[in-house]
Amino acid sequence: MTSLDGQGFRLRRAASEDAEFLVDLATNGDVEPFMSASAAKDRDAILERIARSDAEPERTGHFVLEVEWHGSSWRAGTMAFSTVNEGSRIARLFGVTLHPDFRGRGLAAEATRLFARYLIDDLQFHRVELECYAFNERALRHFERSGFVKEGVKRRAYRRHDEWVDGVLFALVAEDLETESD
Repeated sequence: MTSLDGQGFRLRRAASEDAEFLVDLATNGDVEPFMSASAAKDRDAILERIARSDAEPERTGHFVLEVEWHGSSWRAGTMAFSTVNEGSRIARLFGVTLHPDFRGRGLAAEATRLFARYLIDDLQFHRVELECYAFNERALRHFERSGFVKEGVKRRAYRRHDEWVDGVLFALVAEDLETESD
């Protein structure tokens, strides 16, 4: 099982035992309003995503963020990726969520940077792209802090909360990581 170790945290592939935590996180009142309307939020959909992650680990992945806290390991969040274009080596990052109890520590940005580096260095993607709602100011700041570059806005692209909202596009390419380490 893939495990990525950070400073005081680790990212590991989700397992079926994580399903209850993932459902609770996806339906949390402080998390759900900012997630994609099509995000997996029930047990069956989450178990299907975990099974696909296990079956095609080079093409897709659903990961759980665990934090070392008071001598124990706690599930704190999740993130996932899928292959968008094999020929051009493009991955899509999605489902980046952090339980409200763990916010404000810089944890999500560190974990996102580690995950992006894994996708580029280990899985050999050239580009990692993502999209979030424009009203999600926390996510906009998070992805910029994580090293992603804002590439544009899809105006009034999604129907969410009974209104049309913009989607903001971000990406990180392999050369961005080379610049970061200089």
